[in-house]
Amino acid sequence: SRGTKIVLHLKEGEEEFANGARLRNLVRKYSDHIALPVVMQKEAPLGEEQDGEEKTVAEPEDETVNSATALWTRNKADVTDEEYAEFYKHISHDYNTPLTWAHNRVEGNLEYTSLLYVPEHAPYDLWNREAPRGLKLYVQRVFIMDQADQFLPLYLRFIKGVVDTNNLSLNVSREILQKDPNVDKLRTALTKRVLDMLAKMGKNEPEKYAEFWSQFGGVLKEGPAEDYTNREKILKLLRFASTQSEGKEPTVSLEDYVGRMQEGQKKIYYVTAENYNTAKNSPHLEIFRKKGIEVLLLTERIDEWMMSHIFDFEGTSFQDVAKGELELDDATSEEDKKAQEEAAKKSEGLIERLKERLTEKVSDVRVTTRLTESPACLVLNAYDMGAQMRQIMQAAGQELPDTKPVFEINVEHPLIQKLDQEVDEDRFGELALVIFDQADLAAGGQLDDPASYVARLNKLLLELSQ
Repeated sequence: SRGTKIVLHLKEGEEEFANGARLRNLVRKYSDHIALPVVMQKEAPLGEEQDGEEKTVAEPEDETVNSATALWTRNKADVTDEEYAEFYKHISHDYNTPLTWAHNRVEGNLEYTSLLYVPEHAPYDLWNREAPRGLKLYVQRVFIMDQADQFLPLYLRFIKGVVDTNNLSLNVSREILQKDPNVDKLRTALTKRVLDMLAKMGKNEPEKYAEFWSQFGGVLKEGPAEDYTNREKILKLLRFASTQSEGKEPTVSLEDYVGRMQEGQKKIYYVTAENYNTAKNSPHLEIFRKKGIEVLLLTERIDEWMMSHIFDFEGTSFQDVAKGELELDDATSEEDKKAQEEAAKKSEGLIERLKERLTEKVSDVRVTTRLTESPACLVLNAYDMGAQMRQIMQAAGQELPDTKPVFEINVEHPLIQKLDQEVDEDRFGELALVIFDQADLAAGGQLDDPASYVARLNKLLLELSQ
């Protein structure tokens, strides 16, 4: 017969590779999608035993071991949703149907076919950045590598799928992939493909996108810091809860927020907190509620780290409402500004007393522009580390900088007015410390000495009851 004959010599102890079942598994794993059939002889079964005769061997039969077709090489119009879903389950070992997928073929200088899936549920090791991940790599339909992580950035590690290219050699290795310029081109193209797929889902299927965000939104938030080239694309995919959204589900995009900005508003305002209730009820939001200005509520531990890498969205800068001096742009009238200046001048004596009493706890005391209902709040300096970042740093065993907040007081509040009228310095100090600790608690902080706070509060309650 025609063709090439190959003889495989096995080392002693490697006889398993001559086993028919083992050979079939190897062919299906590495050559299942090659366009040509791979044919093997079936193991010849023993014949029927005859009386007084030895068993005879039946004639061997040929069988095709591989499927001889690759789903991703077929025309999209010829592949059903059921076939796409079944193929996803085959390559991902996931029993669930994927949320969405993108099937594309590119020809030209860079020739490749990709079939990318977004899973329905996050894997248990999603937050382990060292866990195996990546796409199945084929070269000319020959399986080369499982979990090839060079083709997508880390913040898209949840994507499953295959990439088949003619621009790499069949003997490619992980070391060669790191040096091949075609890999960088493929990575750029596939990353753009995934981001476009997510943007399409967010625009056309918001309910399905909300499901995606609940599973993978936290990982996607790593993107703005890790992928500057696609930063604007990623920012458009982010979703947040806000003071104008219904419930705590993150449904507000930055495009939604900018589209609702008030006339004269020049910044995107946000607040970070440990949970939704703490953020929603933060005293720092009082002036924004009064003026009807929307504020984004950021409650995931990654949020403050993410915001430290984002400076603007399409030219509009961000402002943490709990940091630095608050300027509401043109939303603050000249009358309001004049009233604030007069209040600060009248309260100079009170401010000096508070500075003296709280000198070990605060860096400064000033009249607030944030509060309308609460007596006081704590404000971080513009570049100080927030509570979320401090917790992350502590968990990592990092040494934290010794910083003090600014203590802002609402001079229109009856409690602050009563404090100003207190002539007993000891009682003034006790009341000042109680108000300071309450401001710390309202911001979601943890008291250094809870027992002393309780003792002071009980003492004041007893005095009031007498």
